[in-house]
Parts: sequence; C-alpha cells; structure tokens
Amino acid sequence: MDATEIAPRLWRWTAPHPDWEPGAEPESVGDWPEEVGSVLFESRDGVAVVVDPQLPRDPEPFWPWADDRVGDRPVHVVSTLRWHGRSRDAFAARYAAADGPPSDVELLPFPRLEETIVWLPEPQALVPGDRIVGAPGGGGLRLCPQSWLGFGAERPTVDEMRELLRPLLDLPVERVLVSHGEPVLVGGRDALRGALSAGS
Repeated sequence: MDATEIAPRLWRWTAPHPDWEPGAEPESVGDWPEEVGSVLFESRDGVAVVVDPQLPRDPEPFWPWADDRVGDRPVHVVSTLRWHGRSRDAFAARYAAADGPPSDVELLPFPRLEETIVWLPEPQALVPGDRIVGAPGGGGLRLCPQSWLGFGAERPTVDEMRELLRPLLDLPVERVLVSHGEPVLVGGRDALRGALSAGS
C-alpha cells in the first residue's frame, strides 16, 4: 500500500493503471507513467473526498486503510475528466454517497479542456487530472502534450490551454498533486508559473 499523508487529513497514493502500455512514443497520447496518483481528503464537513481513485492490483490491503480514513463519513468521488472513471464504481459501491462536495473543497471547471481541477484551500493543494502533469525527472510541472488535447470537440492548442489555466496563479498554491508523474509538495505556485510560461 503506497500512501503518503501530504498534510493533515490529505492523502495521496499511487497504483498501476490497468490500461497502461509500455513503449509509447514520446509526447503521444499513451506517453504517461504506469503509476497514477489518487487523492483522499478528510474534509471538516464530515465528508471524505476522493479524486480519480485507482485501486491497486490487489485491493485487499487497500480497503482497510481507506475504511480507516473514511470512517462513517459519506464519500464524494471526483473524476477530473470523463475518462478518469478508474475505480470510481468500486468506491461508490463501498461507501455512502455524499450529496456534493463539502464547503472546504472547490471544483474548478475548465469546459474547453474537459477537465475539473480540485482546489483544497486549507492545505493549499491543487489536484489536476491530465492538463498539468509532473515534469520528467520530477521536481516540477509541465502541461500535457498536444496529443492529449485531441479527444474533445474543442481541441484547444497547448497555448490556448496555457491561457485558460492562467487564473490558477491567483490561488495561494503550495502543493500540486498531479495524477501523472511526481507531485510538487512545496513551492507549488512557482512550479505552476513555470509550467504556464510560454515555451514550457
């Protein structure tokens, strides 16, 4: 069970994605690490929020850990993109559903990018799906490749995505818990600014 407490009541774990295939062409739609990140946040409103959950290959050791975090809270599951269903159904089957996100969780929709980014104000953590990813080698952020933007009707360019995401710099971001790659745990706003710079 690979889980880390990032801040009080905020956890991130990684698990291999079953659809991952080795040997993808760099910058292609299949060019992402096998291990993907998921987030669990124990809100102060009595709701547990789970973002893009992916169960490990053997879920048996995972469920007792998740049960301890969730307790008797209802669970709100967020899929940041429509193709990030992952293990959403398994969580929905196991836990009572919350009516919606709690007051200390903000959902930031970006319709042209087909993504909803999660903002957790108290731990100052941003949880993106595919549009912001870990930089190769760790230690930073980058925007996703153009090939990842070809699924929706809008099909924005990377430059358009950069402008659409720029308002995120108005947030006091300290942590960026990416789904793909290594998370940024300190200096998140600076790392985000670097990813949104032209030519990044």
